[in-house]
Amino acid sequence: MAFSVVLISSPFLGPAVWAPVASVLRSDFGVASTVAASPDLVASSPEAVLAAIEKGLPDADDVVLVPHSNAGLYIPAIVATRPVRGAVFVDAVLPPARGDAPVAPAGLRDMLRDRVDLDGNLPPWTRWWPEEAVAGLFPDAKTRARVEAEQARVPFEYLTARVDLPDGWDVVSAGYLSFGDTYADEREDARARGWPVHTMLGNHLHMLRDPAGVAAKIMELANAF
Repeated sequence: MAFSVVLISSPFLGPAVWAPVASVLRSDFGVASTVAASPDLVASSPEAVLAAIEKGLPDADDVVLVPHSNAGLYIPAIVATRPVRGAVFVDAVLPPARGDAPVAPAGLRDMLRDRVDLDGNLPPWTRWWPEEAVAGLFPDAKTRARVEAEQARVPFEYLTARVDLPDGWDVVSAGYLSFGDTYADEREDARARGWPVHTMLGNHLHMLRDPAGVAAKIMELANAF
């Protein structure tokens, strides 16, 4: 059965992180693919982020949602209100089946609390981490410049919010693709739910270094639904 893919960027980044994979999906697999994100998105609240993501979704029920990182938080609300074929979480937050979930863990909030400017905003995402860690995320300087140009200045208040989860949302068909072990707990959670799981050795933005390989794994997981 044919389906389309919607790649969803983290609110902290922008469409550039998914653009190479979207291109490979179209050229190598003949799959309609779009990136649901806005480079001028200001993540003022979970509601604002969800509205921006939903604005980029096609009006179809054969869609496979592919969230990366923090965007995983918003899949429950989407699948609870519209039919989709399924979801492939890529190195992403995997929310519990019910209740609510924090936008950011306490450790990250504590780390960033003293980095807030006078307007209450955090630095761009790539400045949250040591330069030696950030440099290795990108295959080249040109790619880094494209990604950094789209980064949102996120209010610290956003990190303190919680996202409500519709009960039983995870009956949706889904799979999990992890890059290394950063999201090892989420990967094991996905496996415990009976979802197909794959791991690729790489960093959190591995889709920029190996878009063809990541596209192939997404298709493999999506075809397992």
